[in-house]
Amino acid sequence: MFVYKFDVLETLKESGYNTGRLRKEKLLGENAIQSLRKNEMVGIIALEKICAILDMQPGNIIKYVDDKDV
Repeated sequence: MFVYKFDVLETLKESGYNTGRLRKEKLLGENAIQSLRKNEMVGIIALEKICAILDMQPGNIIKYVDDKDV
């Protein structure tokens, strides 16, 4: 399964993108924001937007871990 390497919402906040701004500018939908709060994976489109905002590659944000290791 995929897991985040860091707290994505916190990193977005440090970059000037709090949840209010993400909603207002329609950068991420409510479902994506709630998934990030629960540390659940977002969809590929939301991940693409996060990569663009943070200027990172997907591999910098998520990693694969074997289900047995969790």
